[in-house]
Amino acid sequence: MAKKFYITTAIDYVNAEPHIGHAYQKIVADTLARWNKLLGVDVFFITGTDEHGKKVAESAEKAEKKPKAFVDEISKKFKEAWKSLNIKYDRFIRTTDEDHKKVVEEFIKKCDKSGDIYKGEYEGYYCTGCEAYYTEKDAFDLVCPVHQRPLEKLKEESYFFKLSKYQKYLLNLYKNHPEFILPKQRRNEVISKVKKELKDFSITRTSFDWGIPFPLDNNHVIYVWFDALINYYTATKQQGKQKYWPADLHVLGKDNTWFHTVYWPAMLKSAGLKLPRTTFNHGFLSFNGKKISKSLGNAISVQQLVDKYGADTIRYFSLRQFPFASGEDGNFSEKSLIQRHNNELANKLGNLVSRVSALAEKYGIEKSDMDFHCIKQTYAEVKRYMENYELDKALNSIFAYIDNTNQFLQDKKPWETKDKRVLYEATNNIKATTILLFPFIPETSERIAKTFGFKISLDELEKPLKTIKIKKSPILFQKIK
Repeated sequence: MAKKFYITTAIDYVNAEPHIGHAYQKIVADTLARWNKLLGVDVFFITGTDEHGKKVAESAEKAEKKPKAFVDEISKKFKEAWKSLNIKYDRFIRTTDEDHKKVVEEFIKKCDKSGDIYKGEYEGYYCTGCEAYYTEKDAFDLVCPVHQRPLEKLKEESYFFKLSKYQKYLLNLYKNHPEFILPKQRRNEVISKVKKELKDFSITRTSFDWGIPFPLDNNHVIYVWFDALINYYTATKQQGKQKYWPADLHVLGKDNTWFHTVYWPAMLKSAGLKLPRTTFNHGFLSFNGKKISKSLGNAISVQQLVDKYGADTIRYFSLRQFPFASGEDGNFSEKSLIQRHNNELANKLGNLVSRVSALAEKYGIEKSDMDFHCIKQTYAEVKRYMENYELDKALNSIFAYIDNTNQFLQDKKPWETKDKRVLYEATNNIKATTILLFPFIPETSERIAKTFGFKISLDELEKPLKTIKIKKSPILFQKIK
């Protein structure tokens, strides 16, 4: 039996439609899931939508819709966006799903049994956009540091989770399992903050009713963050999915770091459940140099970008342009996207496939023992980079191999020599390249595999191409002016 790999993304708030910032994370997760499947690993990949809370209720009210009708509509748009980008998840989970509600209620009862839930009163400053409370220390001038809007002062009866009880446990977790928080700078930030102070946190609300009813008191609904985090566990409670818990990798934006690296492990410990292996907290994307914001009018829909540039171009650019492993912020620049599309996808990969397939159709191919360039080294490099979440470097290695193949053709000039052995070597190089590129640009890889008649599998990586008759490939990437 292959080992398992359970990968999740953050589930997105449905207060607004999906944009490229949401898409980046899903592209990364989908690529890692596909890569592991290529390795023969038993993969379970989930994404979804976070549909409760005050922010969603207010958005529904503005849209003059009932909350459930509103979330149904927006959730559907997220599904459509991920379909357009060829994101192949195993489950799209919604926090309004009936099985999730039941699991959340069971989870709370387990935490209560551990003595970690008590009733009290909360008074503090709240940001509806973040669905989070802030202290005066965290929010200068009582303005939300994320949304730059004044915080509301709230006072309400609430149930609390005894987070303070887990301070020592969490610090030991970070020390003994540094891989739990990646990249390193996020881990350092969390450790510093947990060492200073760890307060109990409010887990229910009474000021609105759009949420899962609190099983210990019907006058309360569950705080959206407590509810949302449990989605990763819910997905594994289905028949046949229990084997995937705990998660191997949570792919998250850096704004989710605190909730997933402090709240979540403490909650799981309280409920007597195993902890995920790694939370990877990546940076934000801006769009054409500006923060992505609906109010700024630059939150271009994913579908619009796909219609304009194609799914694989967006996937390739997102994975190649931004050093995911560093956790740094990046700028999704259309100018840079066009340059990479034209120079790398069209000129290097597209022209190679077009030229070799045309020559192979014209002259045929003949088995050779030239052994131009062994794929083993490139595969080893790519594998190492993928294990370290260095997706940009993995692509760099693959395209270095493409460059070598192009140079090989320039040196051998099969269009002049009509040397079928050279074309045989080139077609085998294209096969190997395509197999390694599949997790990154799956649609293009499948088109190339069809042209040259091979199966996308690591078992085929070093095997000689069986196809003798090859027809010229259609243009893979039209140049963008």
